[in-house]
This record gives sequence, structure tokens and C-alpha cells, in this order.
Amino acid sequence: MLRKRFFTAVFLAVVLLYTMMLPARAEPVISSPSVILMESSTGQVIYELNSTERRSPASITKIMTLLLTFEAIDAGRISLSDQVTTSEYASSMGGSQVYLAAGETQTLDTMIKCIAVSSGNDASVAVAEHIAGSEGAFVDLMNEKAAELGMTDTHFEDCCGLTDSDNHYTTAKDVAIMSRELTTKHPDIFNYTKIWMENIIHETRQGTIEFTLTSTNKLLKQYQWTTGLKTGSTSKAKYCFSATASKDGIDLIAVVMGAPDYKTRFEDAQILLTYGFGVCDIYIDENREALEDLLVEGGITEKVGVRYEGEFRYLDTAGSDLSAVEKVLELPETVQAPVTEGAEAGRARYFLNGTEIGSVPVLFTESVDKAGYIDYLKKVFHFFLL
Repeated sequence: MLRKRFFTAVFLAVVLLYTMMLPARAEPVISSPSVILMESSTGQVIYELNSTERRSPASITKIMTLLLTFEAIDAGRISLSDQVTTSEYASSMGGSQVYLAAGETQTLDTMIKCIAVSSGNDASVAVAEHIAGSEGAFVDLMNEKAAELGMTDTHFEDCCGLTDSDNHYTTAKDVAIMSRELTTKHPDIFNYTKIWMENIIHETRQGTIEFTLTSTNKLLKQYQWTTGLKTGSTSKAKYCFSATASKDGIDLIAVVMGAPDYKTRFEDAQILLTYGFGVCDIYIDENREALEDLLVEGGITEKVGVRYEGEFRYLDTAGSDLSAVEKVLELPETVQAPVTEGAEAGRARYFLNGTEIGSVPVLFTESVDKAGYIDYLKKVFHFFLL
């Protein structure tokens, strides 16, 4: 009996030692020279390889074109029902196209499909001209937006990525940044990037022709969690891909640049996404509960409302037990007037195993002016009248 227990103990010790020696999570094996994997809602980078290396982006340039298009829609400058006319210049675009004829009009909604699904260079230029008047003016907006987003290793020279100019470049990291901006700020893009196949109608002087848009994103058929986003390829850029996928509340962006062939870009993207879903767990506190008003000293009113600035998200890749996350609300019992709406009243801090993992500001919902002499008299009169 003792011998049996002894050998059992030795066996368990060996198994434990062997387990400790194994890597907790093997890193993905990637064939492409430059990649990055990012969790979209937090912007946290999960894996990267040469992610700041400048490369030609080919048609993933159109991610910025789509971003500016949706921003213009949200600003009310254009609408999905706009009739977009294809110029002679736009119709002359080579490479990937949907064969728009000079003078042909399509709704902006259809043009976005042509860009997002079939990567139409002609549609991209037509939309750029519709928004900014010319492709050159639109490219200026693209570079301004890139600078605003902190895409420090990016410069655009056209709106579709057809150029082979050495001055048209970006990085996997910067592509992830603009992909995140597009998908988190304008989730309606997924209504287009999830399309596998759809017909449009060409109406020109030569007559009416039906044309089938087919997605360039083969992961839509190969990987069930895929939601988008954009492929690209030229002889200079080789094969590029910014892939988005969503599973169990986790949204991932995998950018692949410089892949040697079209199969590798999809394989590497799928490897990255699968790895990400395997190592990621996310804690979300929506912070929807109402908070009690705070007492105000020296103000024209005695109380002021407060609210959370927003939800809290924490992405874990270490296998932690996120049920152990603790939330500590730090608010004063009273505040001194004057109080400004939107100013920070306190914070909700989050801890995991005693370590702070983040916080969310708690803001005043209204302004409270400092009480003056007349205000105090009013309070006195109000007290005696009651």
C-alpha cells in the first residue's frame, strides 16, 4: 500500500514538473514577414511580427477610403442614397474593378458594396471624387486622417492602392489602427464585408447588364467567425489582408502583409485569429447601474448627479480567473461648489488579485453654481414658508 502511494506521488510530481516545463501558450507559426493581431474593443496587441515595417499596402488602402466615406455619411455630408457618377478617369482604373462606365451612376450604397466586396478601384475613385471633388483632394484627407489616428508610418498617394509608388506605404500596425477605427466607430461596414456574392445592375448607354460582385475575402467561406475586412495584392505589395472576426464577445483584427501567395495570407490570418480566440478572455462591466447623487456644499442646489463615463473592458491573455475581478467605487461624500458638468467626480477602479487593471471616470451629470447671498436668502425664505 505504501509502495503504491509512493509511486503515485512520484508519477504526479513528474506530470506536474513536465506541465510546468511546457510553454503555456505556443506562439503562432507564421509564414508572412509582417503581421499583427489586435483585440478591437480594447486596442490591445496580442501578437506582432515586424509590425512597424513599412510596406506597400495594395488594396487594403481602401480601408481608409471606406473610413472617410462612413465619416462623411455620419456627418451628413453625403448619404447612402446619393447618386454617384463615374468619371472618365474613375472608369479608366485598371486592376480590380467592377467595370463602371464613364457617366454611369450608382447609389453610394452600391458603390460601397463594389469597394468592400469586389475591391473595385473604379468605384473607389468615383466615391473619392464624390466626397472631395477629386482623388487628389481625397488623398489629402486620407493622410490627414492617418496623422490624426497616429499612423506615423503611413503615407497615401491614391485612394485604392493601385500605385506602385515607393511613397505609398503603411505598416501592419497602422492598418490595424485604421481597421479598428472603421469597425468600432462604423460597425455598419459589416453589412457590406459579410457579403459573399451579390448582383448589381449596370445601366449605361449600351443597355442594362447584370454584374455579380464576389468577395475577395475567402475566409468568409473558410472560417466561421469571419466578419470582414479587406484584401489586397500587387506585384510590389505581394499579398495583404486585414481580417476581422468575432467570437464570444471578443473582436479580433489580424493584419497580414507581404505574404508570398494568396493562400498564405488567408492561412496566416486564420492561424492568428484562432490563436487569439484561444488565448483571449475578456471582462466587461457595462456600468449601467444608477449612482446615488452627491451632496453639494455651498451650491445653489444641495445635490448633483453622477454617472459612469462608459463601460470597462479588460482583455486577459494569461489565463486568469476573471471572476475574481473586484470593483472599487471611489467617490467623495460631499463636493464643493461650483461643479462643472462632465468634470470628473471620482473613479471606479478594478483589481485582479490585488493589482489594479484599469479604471473608469465617474462624471458629474450637471453643473452647480456656487451659491451667492441672494441664493441663501431664497433658501431661508423657502424654509420658513414651508
